[in-house]
Amino acid sequence: MPSRPETDTPAGFTALELDERVLSALETLGYEEPTPIQRAAIPPLLAGRDVLAQAATGTGKTAAFALPLLHRLNTGAPPRERTAALVLVPTRELAMQVAEAIHRYGKGLGAVALPIYGGASMETQIRSLKRGVDVVIATPGRALDHIRRKTVHLAAVRTVVLDEADEMLDMGFAEDLEAILAATPAEKQVALFSATLAPRITAIAKTHLRDPEVIRIDREAVKAGRASKVLQVAYVVARAHKMTALGRILDVEHPQSAIVFCRTRTEVDQLAETLNARGYRAEALHGGLSQDQRDRVMKKFRANTADLLIATDVAARGLDVEHVSHVVNYDVPSAAEAYVHRIGRTGRAGRSGVAITLAEPRENRMLKNIERVTGQKIEIMAVPTVADLKARRLELATAALREVILGGELDAFRGVVASLAEEFELLDIAAAAVKQGMAMDGEADDAEIPAAAPAKETHPARARAAERAERKSAKPAHPGRVVHGVRGGKVAKLYVGGGRKLKIRPGDLVGAIANEMGLEGSAIGAIQVFDRHSIVEVPEEMAEEIVAVLSATTIKGKKLQVRRDRAGR
Repeated sequence: MPSRPETDTPAGFTALELDERVLSALETLGYEEPTPIQRAAIPPLLAGRDVLAQAATGTGKTAAFALPLLHRLNTGAPPRERTAALVLVPTRELAMQVAEAIHRYGKGLGAVALPIYGGASMETQIRSLKRGVDVVIATPGRALDHIRRKTVHLAAVRTVVLDEADEMLDMGFAEDLEAILAATPAEKQVALFSATLAPRITAIAKTHLRDPEVIRIDREAVKAGRASKVLQVAYVVARAHKMTALGRILDVEHPQSAIVFCRTRTEVDQLAETLNARGYRAEALHGGLSQDQRDRVMKKFRANTADLLIATDVAARGLDVEHVSHVVNYDVPSAAEAYVHRIGRTGRAGRSGVAITLAEPRENRMLKNIERVTGQKIEIMAVPTVADLKARRLELATAALREVILGGELDAFRGVVASLAEEFELLDIAAAAVKQGMAMDGEADDAEIPAAAPAKETHPARARAAERAERKSAKPAHPGRVVHGVRGGKVAKLYVGGGRKLKIRPGDLVGAIANEMGLEGSAIGAIQVFDRHSIVEVPEEMAEEIVAVLSATTIKGKKLQVRRDRAGR
């Protein structure tokens, strides 16, 4: 399989000759220029070639396969002939992310993208499929379930994408992938994206890809110690409260100067406008600015006449400012290298620095990946409360008053105090002055920001499906024997009605539980696979939910009995 070297191409997505409506969507979203994987993968995919790409999460691979896929869509086909693309992903979180991205990129085309995954309502998914869907984004287990029910029609599929193929294999989906690919037309384009090109990945490529274009996008090495001098913290907050949370965090941190990184220039402009309305001196920096505009912005920031620089990664390339006290990631950088580059702009020249990341609950895995690659701990902090903000403002007022007192030159104001002292206590006069000063700075927000825990386990749709499964269960759950083991906590043993006779392996069980529950594999304890059944140790506090969810889904394409193990009592 020939390997395609990386070459320089003209900047911007226009050079990639995508559909004008797709380009317009990218412009509206504020995307500035293609990433290396996008430059390398989009041309061969547009030409109809199969692609085998080594690219890690965060390199921009979703757009790399989504943009050509949208370019080739025919959205006017009848419902049963409309599904032209199938994207297979390892987890429901990724299914939702990819579907959301395809919806944004294909808005001008009227493209319909549907995520289907285990734990969500099968009936709702079937209704959506009947109405007609252009792109189906699915986890392997649920995709196979729909194929066997004949509720998803793949006869018109022209493109199949395997995203994060190595992770799907790790989760035990190898046979499911084979069955799904066998159900798609023989004449199709296949794109396989994987973080590694291990032998098992190349084996799939040899079987299902025809003369693929091989693309390797290597990660830039993360230098040890680059992030070690910076205090790294993250706040988990829902997207709806992100702006409010950022304003409150900045109020509490009171940075000397800060760079706030955003993903798109549209977001940069919106954020700069909002922060200026809150009283900050914020300047926007992105690829939409002329060189003169860029120079003026940087002059203000270097001269400390701007407190905040709101920037995209592209615009901030080569940025060298020593006095930056804080770096804020308004979104979690998908790649650890981007994270290290960003936070490396603070803590320079022996100064201390703070790196702050705003993470949505579903982005917890991305934080863990950054920690693993950098070897640095990111401390999860609670978003400041109204009381925290008021306390911080009192601290700042106290510090400001101390500086004014030490600075002297107060004679002109003593007469005012002397006059008021004839009526009031001096302590009351001073307290009133502080109150008045704080009122001029603005009051704290009245509304508290709801707490958002990282890696929320239960998706609402899956919770509803679990409740239905519990009501339909023919046999009541029996308490299993509780032992100590998984991560030092209590575990329960579950009985799964399938074993070696059904070719079930430990990896299949780990994959099913991890996929449906959003758990890491390490949270699952010992697994024993017998001829006709299996025993799995799971966290006690999640046992009932795991029973309900697995009872409502398929393992190796079959619905199996799942309950607490009676022998473990």
